Amino acid sequence: MKHYFRVYDAPQNFQRKRKNFFLSWLSGLNVTGWLILANVLLFVLALLLASFAGIDRIYNLLALQPNNLLEKGYYWTLLTSMFMHANFFHLFVNMFSLFFIGKFLEMLIGKKRFFWLYIVSGMFAGLFFALFSYFFGASQIGEIGGKIFGNPEIFAVGASGAIFAIAGVLAFLTPRNKVYLIAGPLVALIVQAIANAFVKSALFTNIFGFLIMLYIFISIFAIISFNPAVRKIALPIEMPFWLLPFVAITPLIIIGLFIELPIGNMAHLGGFIAGAAYGLYLRLRYKKKTRIIAEYFSR
Repeated sequence: MKHYFRVYDAPQNFQRKRKNFFLSWLSGLNVTGWLILANVLLFVLALLLASFAGIDRIYNLLALQPNNLLEKGYYWTLLTSMFMHANFFHLFVNMFSLFFIGKFLEMLIGKKRFFWLYIVSGMFAGLFFALFSYFFGASQIGEIGGKIFGNPEIFAVGASGAIFAIAGVLAFLTPRNKVYLIAGPLVALIVQAIANAFVKSALFTNIFGFLIMLYIFISIFAIISFNPAVRKIALPIEMPFWLLPFVAITPLIIIGLFIELPIGNMAHLGGFIAGAAYGLYLRLRYKKKTRIIAEYFSR
């Protein structure tokens, strides 16, 4: 009889254990984990809202557009645009980067500092992009101002401004720490842009775009492989952390003068400036601690 009741209660016990496991998992998340979770959930929510209200309306209300921000006062989009992404691939790449460098910086500066750095620098990156785009962007995307600063009618979304801020802080705290730039995806996006500029076939664009996306996914997982031969698929370039933001931003600005790339270079630059300023502040405010950190991660 005792055994019978134990079996009868098993589903209820299983539900309780599953609930406890979920709560335990949530309580164990660091700030980086919570930010990733928020980005994923809000991405799904935006998709659901778009299915009812239409993608154009959702973008108009939540994405960052310089004209909306500076002419209509859509100030909240500086925050909401940070948690929106154009598609799953865009979300995946940003969250992959946030997971690795975000977790590292959070360990160095603490949860509270890291959270506010992410939010404030991400908003600053959006404002930086909006101001340069609004005042210096061309009326046509194809003109030089639009290529460098972005057209003020373009909607911008994504967490990359805040992620470049994290890189900016690390460029000052751990400048000689070795890091890999995954060059393969960047090269793939450039090749895709060139191909789309010369080949106007919709079938080719869809097939080639799928192959590019597949390669980028493979590259991202290849870089964390323990097999050196597999890692080469991603075209990794080892460099000190202080050099990473410059290599990740400058070539894309130059290439953008000739090829239209769906990348917010001014937001990346703004995020890096905000992060670098905070990193410099920490170096000056906590000289001994930051020197120890820099020396430890230069070995």
